[in-house]
Amino acid sequence: MAKSDKKTEKKWIWFVLFLACMALVIAGSIVLLSEMRDEQAADLAFEELQNQVNTEVFQQEETQEDTTEAADVADTAEDMLLANGIEIPKKQLDWEELREECEDIYAWIYVPDTEVDYPILQHPTDDSYYLNYNMDGTKGFPGCIYTEKITSKDFSDVHTVIYGHNLKSGLMFTSLHNFEDKELFSKDHYIFIYTEDYVYVYEIFAAYEYSNLHLLINFDFDNEYVYQDFLDSIYEAKGRVANVKTDIEVTTEDQIVTLSTCTKDSNEKYRYLVTGVLLNPRQEERKQ
Repeated sequence: MAKSDKKTEKKWIWFVLFLACMALVIAGSIVLLSEMRDEQAADLAFEELQNQVNTEVFQQEETQEDTTEAADVADTAEDMLLANGIEIPKKQLDWEELREECEDIYAWIYVPDTEVDYPILQHPTDDSYYLNYNMDGTKGFPGCIYTEKITSKDFSDVHTVIYGHNLKSGLMFTSLHNFEDKELFSKDHYIFIYTEDYVYVYEIFAAYEYSNLHLLINFDFDNEYVYQDFLDSIYEAKGRVANVKTDIEVTTEDQIVTLSTCTKDSNEKYRYLVTGVLLNPRQEERKQ
């Protein structure tokens, strides 16, 4: 083969390789743009829901006939808390409308001093579904705030665990890391969980890194000795991040909730947990 022919062949090879690389870049860009579009759409859907439920509709006197059902629900739980100076933030929660948005929505979580203000979902068959999918069924971030099937939807469990992503965008459970700040954590903080017929209020007593063990599978919280060991491990937490209020006493007679997300540096060996104790339990509904 002549030298000129070899040069021509090499040029064609490089040209083909260049086209292949460009095709990969273009395909990757299309996928990335599609994922970004889906994420932006999911972000917008959550923002619209937040605007909807936080609309100021409670400026009327609550003695008027048109007081909303949402206000009445909040007041039922609030009666148990006002003596301690804890006021439940009012929200306009239209459960039928929320379920039209996604049938798996069953509660709403709000954590002041963070950006956590989202519906809670539970998929009927796939525990990891909302880790990877959004409310509208699109795959990718930000996902949703969710619980697994092992968790009762009526918050009657001794220990409820709720999951959410830690994202660069700051959405989902990312802002729970605010509680790594010791000065902020030293103040009183609460987790408000709204359902159709009750508002559960938890006082945060710990924000800490913990082993990545699946809490509800690896601990039998119905066993008071196991439960006590777990509580002791929280109060004795000495990890990289361990903010614990030792003046808040939690016993095996109490119900707790844990919000679980990734650590700031996404260390796979640990999870970042924020745990609160229920202040207004419905004792008749607690699982024994």
